[in-house]
Amino acid sequence: MKVGLVDDHSYDLEKLRISLEREDDIDILFSTSSAEEAYNEIKKNEIDLLITDIEMPKLSGYELADFINAYALDIQVIFVTGHSGFAVHAFELNVLDYIMKPYSKERLLKGIQRFHQKKQSTDTRDKLILKQKTEMQVLNKQDIIFAERTGRSTTIITTNGEFSTYQSLNEIEKELTASHFLRSHRAFIINISYIQNFSLYTKHKHSYSVMFQSTEKTALITKTNLDILQKEYF
Repeated sequence: MKVGLVDDHSYDLEKLRISLEREDDIDILFSTSSAEEAYNEIKKNEIDLLITDIEMPKLSGYELADFINAYALDIQVIFVTGHSGFAVHAFELNVLDYIMKPYSKERLLKGIQRFHQKKQSTDTRDKLILKQKTEMQVLNKQDIIFAERTGRSTTIITTNGEFSTYQSLNEIEKELTASHFLRSHRAFIINISYIQNFSLYTKHKHSYSVMFQSTEKTALITKTNLDILQKEYF
Protein backbone atom coordinates (compact mmCIF):
# COMPACT_ATOMS: atom_id res chain seq x y z
CA MET A 1 0.00 0.00 0.00
CA LYS A 2 1.41 3.40 -1.02
CA VAL A 3 0.75 6.07 1.60
CA GLY A 4 1.11 9.85 1.81
CA LEU A 5 1.33 11.70 5.14
CA VAL A 6 0.65 15.37 5.79
CA ASP A 7 0.51 17.30 9.07
CA ASP A 8 1.73 20.84 9.68
CA HIS A 9 2.86 19.90 13.20
CA SER A 10 6.31 18.30 12.94
CA TYR A 11 5.84 16.18 16.07
CA ASP A 12 2.56 14.69 14.84
CA LEU A 13 4.02 14.07 11.38
CA GLU A 14 7.01 12.27 12.89
CA LYS A 15 4.67 10.15 15.02
CA LEU A 16 2.73 9.11 11.92
CA ARG A 17 5.90 8.23 10.05
CA ILE A 18 7.44 6.23 12.89
CA SER A 19 4.17 4.37 13.49
CA LEU A 20 3.98 3.20 9.88
CA GLU A 21 7.47 2.99 8.41
CA ARG A 22 8.22 -0.51 9.73
CA GLU A 23 4.93 -2.05 8.65
CA ASP A 24 5.62 -4.63 5.92
CA ASP A 25 2.69 -3.72 3.69
CA ILE A 26 3.12 0.07 3.85
CA ASP A 27 5.32 2.17 1.57
CA ILE A 28 5.44 5.86 2.55
CA LEU A 29 5.73 7.81 -0.71
CA PHE A 30 5.77 11.22 0.91
CA SER A 31 5.72 12.76 4.39
CA THR A 32 5.30 16.52 4.49
CA SER A 33 4.25 19.38 6.73
CA SER A 34 3.10 21.36 3.66
CA ALA A 35 -0.45 20.82 2.44
CA GLU A 36 0.52 22.48 -0.84
CA GLU A 37 3.28 19.92 -1.37
CA ALA A 38 0.82 17.14 -0.52
CA TYR A 39 -1.62 18.59 -3.08
CA ASN A 40 1.03 18.39 -5.80
CA GLU A 41 1.81 14.80 -4.82
CA ILE A 42 -1.87 13.85 -4.82
CA LYS A 43 -2.25 15.14 -8.39
CA LYS A 44 0.20 12.43 -9.48
CA ASN A 45 -2.37 9.86 -8.28
CA GLU A 46 0.37 7.46 -7.17
CA ILE A 47 -0.76 6.82 -3.59
CA ASP A 48 -3.50 4.51 -2.32
CA LEU A 49 -4.09 6.24 1.01
CA LEU A 50 -3.70 9.79 2.31
CA ILE A 51 -3.42 10.33 6.06
CA THR A 52 -3.85 14.01 6.84
CA ASP A 53 -4.53 16.57 9.53
CA ILE A 54 -7.56 18.78 8.91
CA GLU A 55 -6.66 22.28 10.12
CA MET A 56 -3.58 23.49 8.26
CA PRO A 57 -2.45 26.84 6.81
CA LYS A 58 -3.47 27.73 3.25
CA LEU A 59 -4.93 24.29 2.37
CA SER A 60 -6.98 22.18 4.80
CA GLY A 61 -7.33 18.42 4.92
CA TYR A 62 -10.93 18.95 3.83
CA GLU A 63 -9.77 20.65 0.66
CA LEU A 64 -7.34 17.84 -0.10
CA ALA A 65 -10.11 15.25 0.39
CA ASP A 66 -12.54 17.34 -1.66
CA PHE A 67 -10.04 17.48 -4.53
CA ILE A 68 -9.69 13.68 -4.43
CA ASN A 69 -13.49 13.31 -4.52
CA ALA A 70 -14.04 15.93 -7.22
CA TYR A 71 -11.61 14.26 -9.62
CA ALA A 72 -12.59 10.69 -8.63
CA LEU A 73 -9.02 9.78 -7.77
CA ASP A 74 -8.56 6.24 -6.49
CA ILE A 75 -7.23 7.43 -3.13
CA GLN A 76 -8.73 6.76 0.30
CA VAL A 77 -8.44 9.36 3.07
CA ILE A 78 -7.96 9.09 6.83
CA PHE A 79 -8.25 12.26 8.91
CA VAL A 80 -6.08 12.52 12.03
CA THR A 81 -7.11 15.59 14.04
CA GLY A 82 -7.32 17.10 17.48
CA HIS A 83 -10.84 18.46 16.90
CA SER A 84 -13.99 16.34 17.20
CA GLY A 85 -16.30 18.96 15.69
CA PHE A 86 -15.29 18.16 12.12
CA ALA A 87 -16.54 14.57 12.07
CA VAL A 88 -19.91 15.10 10.36
CA HIS A 89 -18.40 17.13 7.52
CA ALA A 90 -15.57 14.61 7.21
CA PHE A 91 -17.87 11.68 6.54
CA GLU A 92 -19.80 13.72 3.99
CA LEU A 93 -16.53 13.46 2.04
CA ASN A 94 -16.69 9.67 2.39
CA VAL A 95 -13.41 9.44 4.30
CA LEU A 96 -12.20 6.04 5.41
CA ASP A 97 -11.67 6.95 9.08
CA TYR A 98 -11.59 9.87 11.52
CA ILE A 99 -8.96 9.47 14.23
CA MET A 100 -8.69 11.78 17.22
CA LYS A 101 -5.35 12.91 18.61
CA PRO A 102 -3.75 11.65 20.77
CA TYR A 103 -4.08 8.12 19.39
CA SER A 104 -2.29 4.80 19.80
CA LYS A 105 -0.46 2.98 17.04
CA GLU A 106 -3.08 0.22 17.34
CA ARG A 107 -5.87 2.74 16.65
CA LEU A 108 -4.03 4.01 13.58
CA LEU A 109 -3.49 0.49 12.24
CA LYS A 110 -7.16 -0.30 12.86
CA GLY A 111 -8.05 2.57 10.55
CA ILE A 112 -5.64 1.29 7.92
CA GLN A 113 -7.20 -2.18 8.22
CA ARG A 114 -10.42 -0.59 6.96
CA PHE A 115 -8.55 0.19 3.75
CA HIS A 116 -7.79 -3.50 3.22
CA GLN A 117 -11.40 -4.48 4.01
CA LYS A 118 -12.83 -1.90 1.62
CA LYS A 119 -10.43 -2.86 -1.16
CA GLN A 120 -11.29 -6.54 -0.74
CA SER A 121 -14.98 -5.71 -0.91
CA THR A 122 -14.44 -3.56 -4.02
CA ASP A 123 -12.40 -6.29 -5.69
CA THR A 124 -15.27 -8.73 -5.12
CA ARG A 125 -17.82 -6.34 -6.64
CA ASP A 126 -15.58 -5.94 -9.69
CA LYS A 127 -15.69 -9.67 -10.45
CA LEU A 128 -18.31 -11.70 -12.29
CA ILE A 129 -18.52 -15.34 -11.23
CA LEU A 130 -19.61 -17.36 -14.23
CA LYS A 131 -21.19 -20.69 -13.39
CA GLN A 132 -20.42 -23.58 -15.72
CA LYS A 133 -21.30 -27.28 -15.59
CA THR A 134 -18.11 -28.48 -13.90
CA GLU A 135 -16.44 -25.26 -12.74
CA MET A 136 -16.77 -21.55 -12.09
CA GLN A 137 -14.98 -18.88 -14.12
CA VAL A 138 -14.07 -15.53 -12.51
CA LEU A 139 -14.06 -12.57 -14.92
CA ASN A 140 -13.10 -8.94 -14.43
CA LYS A 141 -16.22 -6.93 -15.22
CA GLN A 142 -14.16 -4.17 -16.82
CA ASP A 143 -12.92 -6.70 -19.40
CA ILE A 144 -16.43 -7.66 -20.57
CA ILE A 145 -17.29 -6.26 -24.01
CA PHE A 146 -20.75 -7.78 -24.36
CA ALA A 147 -22.90 -10.75 -23.42
CA GLU A 148 -25.13 -12.65 -25.84
CA ARG A 149 -27.89 -15.17 -25.24
CA THR A 150 -28.02 -17.91 -27.87
CA GLY A 151 -30.26 -20.93 -27.41
CA ARG A 152 -29.78 -22.32 -23.90
CA SER A 153 -26.45 -20.67 -23.15
CA THR A 154 -25.00 -17.20 -22.67
CA THR A 155 -21.66 -16.22 -24.22
CA ILE A 156 -19.53 -13.51 -22.60
CA ILE A 157 -17.16 -11.77 -25.01
CA THR A 158 -14.18 -10.25 -23.18
CA THR A 159 -10.85 -8.70 -24.06
CA ASN A 160 -9.31 -12.03 -23.03
CA GLY A 161 -11.55 -14.42 -24.99
CA GLU A 162 -15.03 -15.96 -24.90
CA PHE A 163 -16.73 -17.76 -22.03
CA SER A 164 -20.02 -19.67 -21.94
CA THR A 165 -22.46 -20.26 -19.11
CA TYR A 166 -25.88 -21.81 -18.61
CA GLN A 167 -26.92 -18.70 -16.66
CA SER A 168 -29.62 -16.60 -18.30
CA LEU A 169 -29.03 -13.08 -19.54
CA ASN A 170 -31.39 -11.85 -16.82
CA GLU A 171 -29.14 -13.39 -14.16
CA ILE A 172 -26.04 -11.87 -15.73
CA GLU A 173 -27.75 -8.48 -15.97
CA LYS A 174 -28.31 -8.43 -12.19
CA GLU A 175 -24.54 -8.66 -11.73
CA LEU A 176 -23.68 -6.04 -14.35
CA THR A 177 -25.32 -3.07 -12.68
CA ALA A 178 -22.68 -0.44 -13.41
CA SER A 179 -23.77 2.48 -15.57
CA HIS A 180 -21.55 1.47 -18.50
CA PHE A 181 -23.50 -1.77 -19.04
CA LEU A 182 -26.71 -1.56 -21.06
CA ARG A 183 -29.34 -4.16 -21.93
CA SER A 184 -29.34 -3.13 -25.55
CA HIS A 185 -31.56 -5.92 -26.87
CA ARG A 186 -33.43 -8.91 -25.45
CA ALA A 187 -30.43 -11.05 -26.44
CA PHE A 188 -27.56 -8.66 -25.59
CA ILE A 189 -25.93 -6.70 -22.79
CA ILE A 190 -23.22 -4.35 -24.01
CA ASN A 191 -20.39 -2.40 -22.38
CA ILE A 192 -20.68 1.09 -23.85
CA SER A 193 -17.01 1.77 -23.03
CA TYR A 194 -15.97 -0.48 -25.94
CA ILE A 195 -18.41 0.80 -28.58
CA GLN A 196 -16.77 1.80 -31.84
CA ASN A 197 -19.73 2.50 -34.15
CA PHE A 198 -23.26 1.53 -35.17
CA SER A 199 -24.75 0.48 -38.49
CA LEU A 200 -28.29 -0.32 -39.58
CA TYR A 201 -29.07 -4.03 -39.18
CA THR A 202 -30.52 -4.95 -42.57
CA LYS A 203 -32.45 -7.98 -41.27
CA HIS A 204 -34.51 -5.85 -38.89
CA LYS A 205 -35.33 -2.20 -39.54
CA HIS A 206 -35.74 -1.43 -35.82
CA SER A 207 -32.28 -2.65 -34.81
CA TYR A 208 -28.66 -1.65 -35.32
CA SER A 209 -25.43 -3.61 -35.30
CA VAL A 210 -22.88 -2.55 -32.70
CA MET A 211 -19.17 -2.73 -33.51
CA PHE A 212 -16.64 -2.77 -30.71
CA GLN A 213 -12.99 -2.21 -29.99
CA SER A 214 -10.96 -5.35 -29.18
CA THR A 215 -13.24 -7.79 -31.03
CA GLU A 216 -14.64 -8.29 -34.53
CA LYS A 217 -17.85 -9.80 -33.13
CA THR A 218 -20.94 -7.62 -33.12
CA ALA A 219 -24.01 -7.16 -30.96
CA LEU A 220 -27.46 -5.69 -31.56
CA ILE A 221 -29.17 -2.63 -30.13
CA THR A 222 -32.79 -1.64 -30.69
CA LYS A 223 -33.56 1.80 -32.11
CA THR A 224 -35.29 2.75 -28.85
CA ASN A 225 -32.23 1.84 -26.79
CA LEU A 226 -29.92 3.55 -29.25
CA ASP A 227 -31.93 6.75 -28.87
CA ILE A 228 -31.62 6.44 -25.08
CA LEU A 229 -27.91 5.76 -25.34
CA GLN A 230 -27.26 8.75 -27.57
CA LYS A 231 -29.29 11.01 -25.30
CA GLU A 232 -27.63 9.96 -22.06
CA TYR A 233 -24.06 9.16 -23.07
CA PHE A 234 -23.13 10.73 -26.40
